[in-house]
Amino acid sequence: MFQVVIERDKFVRSGPGFGSRRHAILNLTNSGDDNEGKLNSMTKFNRVITIVVDSLGIGQAADSAQFNDVGADTLGHIAAFMGADWRLPHLQSLGIGNIRQDDEMVGLKPVVAPRAAFGRMAEISAGKDSMDGHWEMMGLPVMEPLGYFPDGFPDALIKQIADFADRPVIVNRPYSGTDVIHDYGDEQLRTGALIVYTSGDSVLQIAANVDVIPLAELYRICEYVRGLTVDAPYRIGRVIARPYTYRSADDFTRTSDRRDYTLKPTAPTDLDRIQAAGIPTYGVGKINDIFSGQGLDDGVHTTSNHDGMVQTMRVVQSGRQGFIFTNLVDLDAMYGHRRNPAGAAQALEEFDQDLGTLLPMLGDKDLLIITADHGNDPTFRGTDHTRELVPLLAYSPSLVSAKPHDEPQQLELGIRQPFSDLGVTILDNFGVENGTFGMSFLDKLEI
Repeated sequence: MFQVVIERDKFVRSGPGFGSRRHAILNLTNSGDDNEGKLNSMTKFNRVITIVVDSLGIGQAADSAQFNDVGADTLGHIAAFMGADWRLPHLQSLGIGNIRQDDEMVGLKPVVAPRAAFGRMAEISAGKDSMDGHWEMMGLPVMEPLGYFPDGFPDALIKQIADFADRPVIVNRPYSGTDVIHDYGDEQLRTGALIVYTSGDSVLQIAANVDVIPLAELYRICEYVRGLTVDAPYRIGRVIARPYTYRSADDFTRTSDRRDYTLKPTAPTDLDRIQAAGIPTYGVGKINDIFSGQGLDDGVHTTSNHDGMVQTMRVVQSGRQGFIFTNLVDLDAMYGHRRNPAGAAQALEEFDQDLGTLLPMLGDKDLLIITADHGNDPTFRGTDHTRELVPLLAYSPSLVSAKPHDEPQQLELGIRQPFSDLGVTILDNFGVENGTFGMSFLDKLEI
């Protein structure tokens, strides 16, 4: 098994072909050459690019009442906030508006001939966190509830953390990530204490002023906490390092050096199956963190959504084939939890612009899938994720070129449940034996 090593300004995995963050690019010189002939001969698409726009929900899920999320609608409410003149032209050309023809979103109208197959996905996992969503996409729904701590973490765990870090621990209750820095940044600056907090998800987060607690120390503490909380009675989904720079309670910045320390997958995922079949796998953004490096040949952390798109386009332009799995986290981390619909709209506009650059790079043997892992409605109550359906767009130039010009067609994928339909479709494309969950929609990508 590979080991993930995380250091300041680097991302290094001790295995062949795994790149370094020092130059913020993927290692594209050493992966999958022997398999490209096989890909050409046996697959419908030689390359599948899946982009997860983190938290881009598209309306409440059928089970939203179980999560107290009735009425949540991330994209619909962002569109309503922006008004009738708001546009996402490239996403609209693919059919983002067609997904909701029965309940149109303000400004995001359906188009007559969407370029992509379109639909929605519904989750079956017990939670609504990034780990739940991504694992389920890759054939591993999280059916056993993770540990949630709405009243803070047990004293015994807090004592272990404080003793290891040789620092006091403050807060220890659910909090907004920005509010907790506003309220306790001065105290951390004065005392050197660790700011430990949680949310409605299965997370333990440690916020650290990098001038008080250096990155290397923060990462070391988080790695220790990860080891403590894998099993019962804690079973915490993610331990998150949240570094920030601080000038005052009203003037601070959370840096891009965030790290997520997730549970290791409890069984093989579709990433493992794809990799075992000799198909190159690339992770962009926090994909490596979510899967603890398992099933990935190569990967890179990113500093923003734009950086994530740039890294994805680097792989595409390199001509490398296989599976590219990208997570774009800004919509969730910077705007969803902060309940900032204007910022969320801007993030989507910027993604749409980058999408406009990516689309012309794709060829007939490429399949681009755009989806999300959960919702995080920036107009909704609270600061947590929301249980929503997520969009599903599947695009290839081969779909567009095959359409009769005088007879516009729409490829509707319906509501796919579970998210694992996505992973099974990718397995089906590469001729890899399916996992336990999900049904392929590859045969629906036909004109």
